[in-house]
Amino acid sequence: MPLRGKWAKLGRWEYYLGVLGVILTIAMAVAVVYFWEEVRSLGQYGYLGAFGVSIFGSATVIIPVPMLAVQFALGGVLNPVFVGLASGLGETAGALTIYMTGHGGGTALANSKHGKIQAAYERLTGWMERKGSLTLFLLSSVVNPFFYPAALTASALRFGIKRYFFTCWAGKTIKGLTVAFAGYWGLRGLFNLLGIPL
Repeated sequence: MPLRGKWAKLGRWEYYLGVLGVILTIAMAVAVVYFWEEVRSLGQYGYLGAFGVSIFGSATVIIPVPMLAVQFALGGVLNPVFVGLASGLGETAGALTIYMTGHGGGTALANSKHGKIQAAYERLTGWMERKGSLTLFLLSSVVNPFFYPAALTASALRFGIKRYFFTCWAGKTIKGLTVAFAGYWGLRGLFNLLGIPL
């Protein structure tokens, strides 16, 4: 289902927004590679570290960032509620680069000559057109590989940025709280077994 009408033609500002999103994503990926040790050590900065590593982890799908591991570990040693809230906000901020990229990339995906890519994109577009906020919320609230294409699709379908932000924020906060509490209960139980007081 190729994009029709006003969606088929990108305005100049939308094209530039898409290009800026790609540039920011690449810049984040380069920064993660260049400052790898610093990114890995973000966890030592507590809640601010959870926020920072979540920005990098959400924005750079190209380079694997140990975001979930840091969130899990911090949930075990800090207040998991605040770790989850910081992580959710950080992941949402990072996901804004995906939104920017989708303004230009959605048209390319819709008009892809690769049958499987186009078929998957059409299916996802159908879900997003019918139940966009619900689909985006569900995919952002659990650990899965489908959030990135859903975020691109939301942008290509011109979800308002406020709708996108608050939907992702709600879902990503649930995800962050889930990982942090898993760390809280998992690490606390392990430390108790080892006789290490927390």
